[in-house]
Amino acid sequence: MSSEAKSERLDKIGRLRTNITQVIRGKDDVVDMLLIALLSGGSVLLEDAPGVGKTTLAKALAASVAATFNRVQFTPDLLPADILGSSIYNPVQGTFAFRQGPVFCNILLADEINRSSPRTQSALLEAMSEGQATIEGERHVLDPPFLVLATQNSVEFHGTYPLPEAQLDRFMMQLSLGYPEPDIEAEILHAQAVGHPLETISAVASKQEVLDMQHQVRAVRVDKSISNYIVELATATRRDPRLKLGVSTRGSLMMFRSSQAAAYLAGRDYVLPDDVQRLAPYVLAHRLVLTSEAKYGGTAKRDIVREIVERAKVPA
Repeated sequence: MSSEAKSERLDKIGRLRTNITQVIRGKDDVVDMLLIALLSGGSVLLEDAPGVGKTTLAKALAASVAATFNRVQFTPDLLPADILGSSIYNPVQGTFAFRQGPVFCNILLADEINRSSPRTQSALLEAMSEGQATIEGERHVLDPPFLVLATQNSVEFHGTYPLPEAQLDRFMMQLSLGYPEPDIEAEILHAQAVGHPLETISAVASKQEVLDMQHQVRAVRVDKSISNYIVELATATRRDPRLKLGVSTRGSLMMFRSSQAAAYLAGRDYVLPDDVQRLAPYVLAHRLVLTSEAKYGGTAKRDIVREIVERAKVPA
């Protein structure tokens, strides 16, 4: 890659990062992970306590890209048709016309996704994994790029339904913002004294630029030893006695894709073991299912992933 092309790439990524960090302060690592998901075409689950900025982070990304954006507030009475769309009868013409639902966009914010029933949650499965939606027997291809940014409160809160394993596996990453440091929180208060920072940012990347970058990410070189390393980590989760369910092949593939995007974000055209190690807790942990003993013993999934990464032999 020429130095000019590399400089142009880093400039585009830098504009996106700067735009989002104007709104989300003190969470640079989370912002980077969100950009990695965008560049690799993966969906993201943001799980945290209410009021820490999950929805704001998703809206900041959507505002930074000149693409179509829809938001769905998930509630217990939400139906699949409210997301996908349905046919509406026209009494004048005596015909049915299909009315698209909010899933027909480039960036979909599924806000508080675990407040709706599993039936409604499942309406997103096909769209997340295949970029299409089958509605009333007809296949509808979604306009790329397409990604879901879903937020959820902790399952311990009232009125929530835990996401099934099949749906969790379709999210490339699970991220958590956490509470800001006191000095950062004080900055946030002053930054919103007059208005919200979201009102001042505008798109800094077009839809076509995102598609071009996603195409370039696929060209990032992954050595066979790195692929074997990813598979070794996934296999270790399947053999860990603390886990009822390990990482799927889809999880390995998402680890592969996100590693390419991490290298691209760093200005490289090749993946390093460091990329895999950095991403592993975010990409692999949410796919694991603990045994009852491990769950009630206080074992954390990310700790298991970190232990497996520490034990695995790093490619030379």
